[in-house]
Amino acid sequence: MLEQILSREAFLISIEIKLFILVMALYSSSFVSCVSHLFYPKSSAGRLSNHLLFMGALIHTAIIAMRTLEGMRPPYQTLYESLSWFSWSAVITYLIVKRWQPRLYAPISIITMVAVAGMAYALFKRSPAINPLPPALQSSWFLWHVVLAFVSYAVFVVSCGYQAVYLLARPFAGRRGAVHYGISEENIEGLNRIAYKLVLFGFPLLAFGIISGAAWADQAWGRPWSWDPKETWSLITFTVYAIYLHAQAVPKWRKWVAPVMNLVGFWCMMMTFIGVSWLAKILGIESLHIYSL
Repeated sequence: MLEQILSREAFLISIEIKLFILVMALYSSSFVSCVSHLFYPKSSAGRLSNHLLFMGALIHTAIIAMRTLEGMRPPYQTLYESLSWFSWSAVITYLIVKRWQPRLYAPISIITMVAVAGMAYALFKRSPAINPLPPALQSSWFLWHVVLAFVSYAVFVVSCGYQAVYLLARPFAGRRGAVHYGISEENIEGLNRIAYKLVLFGFPLLAFGIISGAAWADQAWGRPWSWDPKETWSLITFTVYAIYLHAQAVPKWRKWVAPVMNLVGFWCMMMTFIGVSWLAKILGIESLHIYSL
């Protein structure tokens, strides 16, 4: 009986890995098509990159659903699962948001880079085994904390994509040929507004994620806040995005200072998600969150 269970699990994981590689290939092809569009804006490469991204997202959704059914729990316990979920949620968020600027394809290059990097690290460095939840994660706060955090992260990734395109394209807006990239004097500021609206949506989710994490920590470890490295960086990320929102409210900061703060916030978010755990492990700093590695 045990051999049958192990054999079935190994078979399902082998299928998942093959589909995982296929999704990475589709996301990578989408990136290549998007870059081709930047060099040949009159071609159909932009639309192709969008279609490839959508196909990859469909298969990735199937992987997420399959892993949820097999593990009988949300698939973001291990770092492998978290990286896959992070990549998937960023792509899904972009596919929803892109309707605001349907002819702009440039953000796909940033979204796919982040997604493929996360999936590649998950595939080549982490174990795809499906394990039961450890006692520390068996809490009613587990779902709320992780979902809120990942939704905010996905929103921040997409916001960063639009903000980076805004910073790179703004000097060229209005020039001859810029319209072929989906950029004109009329809609260039629309990119900044999209980035702002996304952070405006993700910021309270991040706040609730931190609060639910504190409630979970109090339940699991007896104290809501311990200045753990990941907790500290989550507060730094929250502060940077608060500064960004304030900068957006100041007209003279809206065009340059605020966009730069958005990119800084993205970097802080990535440090919170994975970077600080590695630093804590490398430097020997005690952290209650290193278990995810």
